[in-house]
Amino acid sequence: MNAPSVRLVKIGPRAGRVSVSQKRVKIAAVLPILPIAAFLFSLTVGRYGIPLPEFFRLLRMRALGIALEGNFSTMATVLFGVRLPRILSALLVGAALSASGATYQGIFKNPMVSPDILGASAGAGFGAALAILNSFGIPGIELSSFLGGITAVLMTSLFTRAVGRHGETVLLLILTGMVVQNLFSAFTSITKYVADPNDKLPEITFWLMGGLSSITWREVWMLLIPCAAGMIPLFLSRWQINALTFGDEEAQSLGVDTRKIRILLIFSSTLLTSASIAVSGMIGWVGLIIPHLTRLVVGPNYKTLLPASVLIGSAFLLLVDNAARCIFPTEIPLGILTSIIGAPFFLYLLLKRRGAAE
Repeated sequence: MNAPSVRLVKIGPRAGRVSVSQKRVKIAAVLPILPIAAFLFSLTVGRYGIPLPEFFRLLRMRALGIALEGNFSTMATVLFGVRLPRILSALLVGAALSASGATYQGIFKNPMVSPDILGASAGAGFGAALAILNSFGIPGIELSSFLGGITAVLMTSLFTRAVGRHGETVLLLILTGMVVQNLFSAFTSITKYVADPNDKLPEITFWLMGGLSSITWREVWMLLIPCAAGMIPLFLSRWQINALTFGDEEAQSLGVDTRKIRILLIFSSTLLTSASIAVSGMIGWVGLIIPHLTRLVVGPNYKTLLPASVLIGSAFLLLVDNAARCIFPTEIPLGILTSIIGAPFFLYLLLKRRGAAE
């Protein structure tokens, strides 16, 4: 009589890792649905409700060249003149801020880093406020915003290297970033102080609170170009970012020119942050909380982390913008809502790191 066959099943850490990896791959495959669903939902909500079937019917009528009359004419004005530019800009800004935040965290090997903490947002905000004060157009505001943002990040990085010692870089990076952030915030306050109280001051103040209420197709195109210019190098450099997260020595052993790639990544990330701020104003915390949430979902590999951050960040900011324009009769500045969400999350991260250290 033959002995019954016994099937041995290997149970161990590796099997668990494979299961987690497969789960993350499945989740990553579903993520593209998020911004698409948020986009379709956003088309229907607002002061002027538009059912989704009516939207597709309107698209068909425009494609066939059918004249729009009555409700369809009003619907077309709302959708294509107001709502669609705002939706696209929210998707672009959310994607840009999330991608820049994830990249900064990889460059500096610190998950607590974001464009806000490094001072990039404050520097870009000062540059844009200065451009508004001098009546620059959108291209001038974007250029001034970029120069302010890159200056702030370079100051933070250089000051940290100058005063830091091995093992203290993470804490000093955060502290130095706060110093630079407050410095540029003071410069912005000076700009507001000297601004014309009847003209420029209200414009700067409203812009600093962040929002997309005045977005037109012109701003969408002005945002799309620098976003593409900043995003492409990041996506092409994902494996180099992975190498940088292990340290410069390990990255150099893999053939990565750490100095050149770090300059390219900082330049591209700051371009994304500055272009977003130039169009939408100061919208904080997105670059911190979205990469963290994404890392929990898909893991730390930048091959999937960066595109997933873009998808989740774009959907997140679009949904927050929907809340900003629909919850109350008066629209809430977008930067206020993201701060309400982001500040408690940052406190949670600090407490979590403290618990892990103990």
